[in-house]
Amino acid sequence: MDFKKIYRKIGFPRLIISAFLIVLLIAAAILDIPLSGIWQDIFTRFGMNVILVLAMVPSIQSGIGINFNLPLGVIFGLIGALVSIELGLTGFASFSVSLAIAIPLATIAGYLYGLMLNKVKGQEMTVGNYFGYSIVSFMCIFWLVAPFKNESLIWAMGGSGLRVTLSLESSMGGVLDRFLSFSLGKIKFPTGLILIFIILAAVVWIFSKSKKGTAMRVAGSSEAFATSNGVNVDKQRILGIMLSTVLAAIGIIVYSQSFGFLQLYNAPLYVALPAAASILIGGATLQKAKIIHVIIGTFLFQGLLVVALPVINILSEGSMAEIIRIIISNGIIIYALTRKAGDAA
Repeated sequence: MDFKKIYRKIGFPRLIISAFLIVLLIAAAILDIPLSGIWQDIFTRFGMNVILVLAMVPSIQSGIGINFNLPLGVIFGLIGALVSIELGLTGFASFSVSLAIAIPLATIAGYLYGLMLNKVKGQEMTVGNYFGYSIVSFMCIFWLVAPFKNESLIWAMGGSGLRVTLSLESSMGGVLDRFLSFSLGKIKFPTGLILIFIILAAVVWIFSKSKKGTAMRVAGSSEAFATSNGVNVDKQRILGIMLSTVLAAIGIIVYSQSFGFLQLYNAPLYVALPAAASILIGGATLQKAKIIHVIIGTFLFQGLLVVALPVINILSEGSMAEIIRIIISNGIIIYALTRKAGDAA
């Protein structure tokens, strides 16, 4: 067995993070922390976050790089969910209407955003980051004047303006988590969450193997080669960012129904960095991304956060748990975003 080849394939970062995760799981067992609860949380958080990470794949494959403007799609996902609540829908009806509203809006927004990115080639990630902050700031004003009337959405005292956090308990809260769920011992497996990811991942994979998907990947890997073969690079870049924006809209709806709440105002700002860190830790680079990178990266990132908190909480008697959690999560993000494109995954 060629251990050097295996090491190069796995990469030092994933090896260290995987080892750290195993050490934390062993520590949790020694400290009598119920491992069934930990594994259930890992599966749930994986399902909650993985579609937002998947949204990074089309933008990277199309040559735009990491989509730091993931909040653009998230906002339209939130709007879809808000409209379904305003209409008084519940269960899968609420979830389906949320998607039916969010997807067309995200498609249009992604197209317009793609046109803008074609004007700033080479600076997409920087511009996307600033644009993300700008659109979130603008929407903070919109949430205050949005014409929603449902009492569960608006401030009780003022009678207008949306609340910061909105409960989904009476609408679509947990519909996917409960769908076809089953128990493995004491672990309740969130089948619906994993199924919707599998469906979307299959769609992205099939598209990437199609003629249009191949053209998009060629445009992303070499603009000169694509142009010489008659591929419209600008068109493929727009297609990539449209797909990324739509997946972000779907992802936040899936995340929110599992979390049980919609988070408005500044909350959309906090989705891009963890998603970017996850896919980079999974083995992606700024030029290449696969679905396997999404799966590995999301599992490692979310797993580490889930296991670290209760272990450190006991070891530090609660005084350092939150501080250590922030150090771990932000440390992973900083490392992932400062990796060179050619570094071992």
